[in-house]
Formats: sequence, C-alpha cells, structure tokens
Amino acid sequence: MPDELFDIVDENNVVIGQEWRSVVHQRGLWHRGVHVFLFTRDGKLLVQQRSKNRDTFPSALDCSVSEHLKAGENYWQAAVRGLQEELGLAGIDLDLLVEFGMNYGPNDNEFCQLYQGIVNPAHVRFDPGEVERVMYYTMSDLLALLRERRAVACYWFEQIVSWYLGKPSALGVLRTSSSSIRVIRPGESPNCEN
Repeated sequence: MPDELFDIVDENNVVIGQEWRSVVHQRGLWHRGVHVFLFTRDGKLLVQQRSKNRDTFPSALDCSVSEHLKAGENYWQAAVRGLQEELGLAGIDLDLLVEFGMNYGPNDNEFCQLYQGIVNPAHVRFDPGEVERVMYYTMSDLLALLRERRAVACYWFEQIVSWYLGKPSALGVLRTSSSSIRVIRPGESPNCEN
C-alpha cells in the first residue's frame, strides 16, 4: 500500500501531530480508523474478504468497510470514502453506533468509530485491489463461522462482532450513540433506513 499521512492522537483521542502510515505502525502511535457494517433489508451483514495483496490480514474476513482516517479527515468522511473506494457505493445513510479504542495488533493502536447502514447488494461494485469478494451472512451464521474457525478473520472484525452481539470483546468503549444503537439479533431486520 502507498504510504499515507495520518493524524496521530494522544490518549484522549486529540490530534497532536501527523506522521506517515509506515512510521505510525512501526512506532505504535495512536491513530484513527473507521468501520461500517452494511446490512441487507433482510438482516444479512455484508462481509468482505480482503484482497490477498493487502499488507495486513490478506484474504481475511473483515467488516463491510474498514478504513484508516487520513490526516485532516473526520470519521464520517473516512466512512463515506471507504464505501466508495472499497465497495463503489455512495449515498448510504449511516448511523453511528460506538466509538472505541483498541490494540489491533503489534504496534497498531487505534481510536475508531463503527457505523451501520443498509445496502442493496445489486449496487455493490467492489475494488478487486482491496477486496477479494463479498459475502452476506446472518449474524447467527457469521457467529458460527467465526466460532468454528471455518474462515480466517481479522482480529478487529471478531472483536467488533462480539461487541455488537453483546459478548465480551477487546473494545475499550468510549461512547455509544444511544439514540441509534440497536443490536441486530439473529433473524431480526436492521433498524436503519435508507
């Protein structure tokens, strides 16, 4: 991946400078990321399989969208950019669910936000440079897939799914959006409209 300029933040998620992606991950500097869960109208989660050419977790299952924030970008802007770059989607209404801090792996410390929205699978045009393929799972099927280790998943994806389903996770929750948060249980339809 090309080197990108990231905002680096302190323990309160306040921007204190900027640094290149390679340096951020080499030195373990705190930075920002965003994730999106996209659900079909019948409650299935769009799960992407990352490209085999990705520098971290190649070919692993991931959130519908996962992005680092570029320098000067806010969470919502990064989510919208990620929808366009990774899945070819625009105009998706997003609801903020949670803001959290987490160690994603060696030297990868991030403050992140998770959004959810509705997707029409016919509109998805993923970028094969970033995404190998997309699949749609009910939450119960996804949970079984992850629990039985029938697929390799990104560490953060497993932790975010666990939090979403009300199970223990490594997310250090900073705040939730109580006005929009409603966990989608197996067999239920999502609460957000598009």
